[in-house]
Amino acid sequence: MRAVVADAEGSVTRDGITVHYERYGSGTPVILLLPTWSLLHSRHWKLQVPYLARHYTVLSFDGRGNGRSDRPGHPAAYDTAEFAADALAVMDATETAHAVLVSVSRGTLWALRLCAEHPERVLGAIFIGPVFPFAMPPDEREVLRRFEDVVEDPVGWDKYNAHHWKADYRDFVEFFMGRMFTEPHSTKQHEDAVGWALETDPATLVATNHGLRGTTPEASGRLAETVGCPTLVVHGSHDVIRSHSQGAALAERTGGALVTLAGSGHCPHLRDPVRVNLLIRQFVQAVGG
Repeated sequence: MRAVVADAEGSVTRDGITVHYERYGSGTPVILLLPTWSLLHSRHWKLQVPYLARHYTVLSFDGRGNGRSDRPGHPAAYDTAEFAADALAVMDATETAHAVLVSVSRGTLWALRLCAEHPERVLGAIFIGPVFPFAMPPDEREVLRRFEDVVEDPVGWDKYNAHHWKADYRDFVEFFMGRMFTEPHSTKQHEDAVGWALETDPATLVATNHGLRGTTPEASGRLAETVGCPTLVVHGSHDVIRSHSQGAALAERTGGALVTLAGSGHCPHLRDPVRVNLLIRQFVQAVGG
């Protein structure tokens, strides 16, 4: 049972790929909750939508690769530019002139593109647990470098591997969600996230990973430096998916504020929703009325 039902829903199709969106509330300004990595669909925003929709118009959509959106099989379909273009298409379809962007993890990459390349459409941007390759530590780079290696009986981060995903997808999902929620008593969040991840398939997930190969640290740094709108970075001190240094670097590059949530993991919006929702509302009031 959902806490709130969408006021409207629909879909947009670009280059033969359809993404599904939902709209809640009728206040101003509009908050666009961007998709994250296609491992999850838009239900990961389920603790933000009911609260924010009381005050604003809230848009969300399933990122290509999961949920009710299409699952193209070619990596080029998962380039950051494609996710950003999907967001613009949803805004156009709902007659949204501009919005405050909220992103989590990999959604940072499409949010940065929107901020830098379409500044007239963005009032401000919030980045939660951001992926920012410009400040990626060497151990995280090493995990990505070994993605195509064949690893016998993978343990730990060796499970972040194309061959293992195809051999035992659920094992990877269980491992990853265990790292996503480092806070005690996260059983419900873990179970929800595993269920959402199992709604896509390993071949699609491999394609999403290959789709980011063109996202270089240098390009990400340049995009961040061109962002002119107000920004806020929220990062958990116990995030073991993306290091806190990435959030700090993004805040510095965009000239934004950094809020560190003590004890929080990679998805504080699911484990500490009240605090995150209040941070979002405070930011939206400051930039959009």
